[in-house]
Amino acid sequence: MNSNLSFLGSFDDPRKPGRGRYNPKMWPAINITNWRKGSQWFAVNRDLAFYIVSDQKYFQIFEEHCRRPCYMDEHYIPTLVNILYPESNSNRSITWVDWSRGGPHPGKFRWGDITDEFLNQIRHGSECVYNGNTTSMCFLFARKFLPETLEPLLRIAPLLLVFDP
Repeated sequence: MNSNLSFLGSFDDPRKPGRGRYNPKMWPAINITNWRKGSQWFAVNRDLAFYIVSDQKYFQIFEEHCRRPCYMDEHYIPTLVNILYPESNSNRSITWVDWSRGGPHPGKFRWGDITDEFLNQIRHGSECVYNGNTTSMCFLFARKFLPETLEPLLRIAPLLLVFDP
């Protein structure tokens, strides 16, 4: 709320899942040094959203040249924002994901994973910058909770969030 930046992960990944997906046919409009990767989960302010949906130049290039292993949903918006509006981006997501297990997909959570300690770690276990100030409240959402986690999440939520159901 009231942020002066958008929340879009946009990073240079020198590995195969990053720069390895760049298509040299995108040059010269999109150079490999401009190429970025990011999550499909993002929040942008109204001005940046306007620029994204108004873009015709870069979208056309992606539409023509982004073929597997390039994935438009992971590369187009991060690359566009990096080229045109990097100063308007916090370069981080507001969605918490567990990448600690390695592999191409984030970790999934089951019934037994849901504890108040685990949820507090998600809520307050990181440090980030928000409107120029350091904070431990960095995420509004979390991903990869299996359907079986609904009951324990609903059981813990009133205690954790201090409300009476």
